[in-house]
Amino acid sequence: MNVGIVTGAARGMGRACAERVAHMVDVLLLVDRDELILAETAESLASGSAPAKVEPFELDVKDRDGIARLAARVSELGSLRAVAHVAGVSPTMAGWREIVAVDLVGTAQLVDACFPLASVGTAVVCFASIAPLLALGEVDQEPDVVLDDPLHDAFLDRIREAVGPDIEDSGMAYTWAKRGVHRLVRRESVRFGQVGARISSVTPGMIDTLMGRQEAEARPTTNDMLVQLSPFGREGRAEEVAAGAAFLLSDEASFVTGIDLPVDGGVLAAFRSGGAPLA
Repeated sequence: MNVGIVTGAARGMGRACAERVAHMVDVLLLVDRDELILAETAESLASGSAPAKVEPFELDVKDRDGIARLAARVSELGSLRAVAHVAGVSPTMAGWREIVAVDLVGTAQLVDACFPLASVGTAVVCFASIAPLLALGEVDQEPDVVLDDPLHDAFLDRIREAVGPDIEDSGMAYTWAKRGVHRLVRRESVRFGQVGARISSVTPGMIDTLMGRQEAEARPTTNDMLVQLSPFGREGRAEEVAAGAAFLLSDEASFVTGIDLPVDGGVLAAFRSGGAPLA
């Protein structure tokens, strides 16, 4: 049987991805740390039209042992076909260490655990953010050497030393963590390609989800500016981001790997072509 994984599946973009992936695989593992809402999501998907058998799997992606249990469950069920790694925390949700630990270290742990399960046709999509592309650009930064080793036992201390006190701001921690995701995907595409598997990232823009609204309330000026910068002049919807992820996971993207797909309503394009700078 083909097996799929969607993390952060209980709500928002994760749930929207789960609705898509449920049509791609025989068994879908819904992963989230919110047990109650996860169970509700699993029940809802199981009662819908999707052909996949749905199985909830409570997990905090920071938990290495939990990630190992997830990988073992995939092996019990069949062959890994699709992974949409959506789980993450945003700047208003946690302090800098938690943000980096979840958004980058957790991502690296999951990707590393998926590699031994990968084979021809396996596809992985990791969710990133426009934040590092707007704030840091794409040129190499001095801390990147440390950023590229997120599984080091002392990674959090090392990245604090490399970036400096700025990373203790939750917004900057999120920015650096998501930069690390972009770089991780590019590196891992080489390794995954050796077994015929693919890995890419999706970069959402301003998306109307519960998490997005929470961030917008905390930073209304930045949110409004980014919405205005979009050629469409609106926020995106969770299902629009899920559609981009679904394409990267599909067989139609069989020759696509190691890339980042912005689903941002054109914000990055406008910014790079001389749109209004961020305040």
